Amino acid sequence: MPEAAPQTIQVAEEAFQAFAYGMAEGNWSLFLAKLTDDFTFWFPAGPFKGWNQGRERAQDFFAMVSTLFPEGMTLTVQQVLSNSSTVIFEVRSQSTVKGQPYENQAAIAFDIRGDKVSAYREYLGVLFQFGQ
Repeated sequence: MPEAAPQTIQVAEEAFQAFAYGMAEGNWSLFLAKLTDDFTFWFPAGPFKGWNQGRERAQDFFAMVSTLFPEGMTLTVQQVLSNSSTVIFEVRSQSTVKGQPYENQAAIAFDIRGDKVSAYREYLGVLFQFGQ
């Protein structure tokens, strides 16, 4: 499998920092600015389960995520994997949900095209019902 070009890794790392900031602070504007016009994303649960398309749909999704974790969420990168166009961040997440401690593991994949993220996929270690 071909390795990612340095630019691909750099774009993905910058996007991940914006993503982590959005998770921590609830402000997604930096991450949303890094998305292509035809951006798609896949999520495994809740009202956004499956494939979704467009920045507006992404904005709605991340707004929902911020309501689930109003105190923010901390992401700690465990490992980064990549090929020529996809970079995967394996992370541990910590937060609270309804006053209870929450911890999880996830794999967050960004497909990179040029200097933007064209797709996002998230795979969770533990699922619970989002918004249901």
